[in-house]
Amino acid sequence: MANSNRSGDAESGNLILFFRRWLANPVQVGSIIPSSYALAQLIASHTQRGGDDFVLEIGAGTGAITRALIDAGLPQDRLILVELDPAMSAVLAERFPRLRVITGDATKLTDILPAEVRGRIATVVSGLPMVGRPLDFQQSIVDACFAVLRSGGAILQYTYSPVSPLPRKRLGLTGKLMGWAANNLPPAAVWRFTRAEASA
Repeated sequence: MANSNRSGDAESGNLILFFRRWLANPVQVGSIIPSSYALAQLIASHTQRGGDDFVLEIGAGTGAITRALIDAGLPQDRLILVELDPAMSAVLAERFPRLRVITGDATKLTDILPAEVRGRIATVVSGLPMVGRPLDFQQSIVDACFAVLRSGGAILQYTYSPVSPLPRKRLGLTGKLMGWAANNLPPAAVWRFTRAEASA
């Protein structure tokens, strides 16, 4: 019972932290509450992984997607988290002590990721809000991701928008809707993006 209480207290604390960070910067955080486990499972089911590949999660928040990736069998030494907010990054480091958690800007992945993982990432899972952001920000994120992805790698982006969260043609991308998590609050979609030339 004591362990259950501690788990519940930690989860409540994460919700409060997430809400406070959203109040402080709603554009950066994007959602008022963390992603549901149903959305996390949907993302995990479409994440490429295996062999010596890595999976990179950017905008990892308090770790809802992270937990599903681990539960789906992704080895923890193959998963790297990047989170800009230091308070959320500290929560991630505490929740997942075996993972590499990097506090930093996802537009600078080539600078902040270890050299040994660049070019060996199969999937970037993005929790960054993209809808309505300036095109130069979207381009910076896309370019940073593909600079560290391996050949054939992809970005999985989840969104609360009914349409593509990224302007595919303007960013040189091919995108595919992978599914909806209707019971997420709000309902969320998962999109998979690759470079247009890679899909030609």
